[in-house]
Amino acid sequence: MLTVVLECQDQEPELAQTLSVLVAGAVEGLVSDVVVLDHDSRDGTSRVADAAGCRFHSQWDIKDIVRSARGEWLLFVEPGARPQTGWIDEIAEYMALNKLPARFTASRGYRRPFLQRIRRASSPLELGLLLPKKQAIAAARSGMSLLEFAKGQKLRKLSSELIPSWVARAAR
Repeated sequence: MLTVVLECQDQEPELAQTLSVLVAGAVEGLVSDVVVLDHDSRDGTSRVADAAGCRFHSQWDIKDIVRSARGEWLLFVEPGARPQTGWIDEIAEYMALNKLPARFTASRGYRRPFLQRIRRASSPLELGLLLPKKQAIAAARSGMSLLEFAKGQKLRKLSSELIPSWVARAAR
């Protein structure tokens, strides 16, 4: 089973897009719970999370969140990111056969322009972060942000593609 963790701030539409894709994972029995970590959003982020049955936290510590995860694996993604076709089967198989962290492959259909790619460093969570709960517990420190949590991880690359969150933000 998999726990999905998202960190938001005024990202209601992006959160809704990501959650709509995760429904298929819940129906298939892969996604056991979704945790939304909020930074004082003033939009409908909490309503979207509540309507989708997510656990919503406005005051949180990553160490406590990781420990309370129901799944034996955690998937950290940015609101607006959307895994593409085949992600459910691939992640289920990956979790059954591996113990190492992984990330999605960048979507070939949504690439930043060349100059943006060389000028701007991508977010450590742009392609998600999939890792075993035991490893997440060992890496988590009180007061740590999700971005800090994701930095420095050596990751395998899944063949499943992910449309990154910047695509949803750009469409606003």
